[in-house]
Amino acid sequence: MAGRSSRMIYVGNLPLDIKEWEIEDLFYKYGRILDIELRLPPRSPGYCFIEFEDPLDAEDAIRGRDGYDFDGCRIRVELAHGGRGKSSLSRQGGGGGGRFGASHRSEFRVVVRGLPPSASWQDLKDHMRKAGDVCFAEVSRDGDGATGIVDYTNYDDMKYAIRKLDDTEFRNPFTRAYIRVKRYEGSPHGGHSRSRSRSHSRSPRRKRSKSVERGLSKSSLKSRSASRSRSLSPA
Repeated sequence: MAGRSSRMIYVGNLPLDIKEWEIEDLFYKYGRILDIELRLPPRSPGYCFIEFEDPLDAEDAIRGRDGYDFDGCRIRVELAHGGRGKSSLSRQGGGGGGRFGASHRSEFRVVVRGLPPSASWQDLKDHMRKAGDVCFAEVSRDGDGATGIVDYTNYDDMKYAIRKLDDTEFRNPFTRAYIRVKRYEGSPHGGHSRSRSRSHSRSPRRKRSKSVERGLSKSSLKSRSASRSRSLSPA
């Protein structure tokens, strides 16, 4: 039997009032479902993991349901451990494979410090999903540890992740560590906003109109000519 990672899909951006039987109704036609693990955090959106018996069924589910409108929510479907499956990649001409765990970036970004060197973007993405819908994850090595960047699909999930996951224990099959989660200062609501406020604090130069300049030049000429005539007049 194929590895579990190739048979399990992640379904994100679900409404919080969704039921497990509704998820089964959405996906049963793609193949035999072995397990559904529904996650409904305090803040929307909800998400779930679905394990199929056959990895080809998982790919068909990704192709058929990614972007599907369910009760006003455009759901996102991808392989649970990163990527979007071969069928979906060929359909979209790209995706979240490689070392990244998601398909797109967003402005709702956090930086995760204190990760162990063995941390992968898949590990990071799985951990950060506890707070909401992750759309991008990346891990870079820095000395004896690693630093992660995680993007959420919405502002509320980003804020909840900072409050919920900061100073929590991160685990993977090799080790564990306590991580710090902070807002990424390079995001549009971070450093960029400060640069804009600095630019607004400068007073703009006021340009004189041509008519004002002409008026000033005429008055200055008159004053100069008047003083000159007084200096030339006999005492």
